[in-house]
Amino acid sequence: MRPVRQRAVLPVPSALIDVLPHGGLVRGTVASVSGAGSLLIGLVAAVTGAGGHVAVIGQPRFGILAAVEMGAQLSKLALIPDPGPDPVEVAAILLDGVDLVVLGLGGLSVPPTRARAVVARARSKGSTLLVTDGHWDGAELRLDASVHGYDGLGTGRELGRGRLRGVRLSVCARGKAMRPRTVRLDLRSENGRIEWHAEQPEQNPLSIAVST
Repeated sequence: MRPVRQRAVLPVPSALIDVLPHGGLVRGTVASVSGAGSLLIGLVAAVTGAGGHVAVIGQPRFGILAAVEMGAQLSKLALIPDPGPDPVEVAAILLDGVDLVVLGLGGLSVPPTRARAVVARARSKGSTLLVTDGHWDGAELRLDASVHGYDGLGTGRELGRGRLRGVRLSVCARGKAMRPRTVRLDLRSENGRIEWHAEQPEQNPLSIAVST
């Protein structure tokens, strides 16, 4: 049996390590993220918090305060809310010197031929492209997050009158060489920070990987 080849990765929140096939975002690849924005913010915070450089393109409502509360270093973060008519080109250029590039597509779909060219650039530079708000053909990893509960909002007649203390997320990871995996997360405010806590990850009852 051949040993599994270890691949260089960018860090992720510790609660996500076991649900990802290599324990992080693989360098030199393209991944996509969809659903609840807390997941994207947490990924950015993990990379900058570990000293990596991140550029966020086409995300004018990116939650800077939430990122800081998750441990982000703003000195390592570049925000480009309005990249102009060709955000893909801006992302391709930034892959030259940034560890993680987050690209908001604004609902657009990138043609496969162009997507392959950017993937090749990411691979050659050892940088990671994280795509959101659009379709990218051939992403190696797809992450989807959904909110399945809140803590601190009260119950019964007091529903909605409390103070939000936590959010419960469900994150599903799908990839070309893995069976889908799902993990339930609790994001809670603790000592001025938002901490991630995970339940035991589960494998979906499928025998082959599914890519959408």
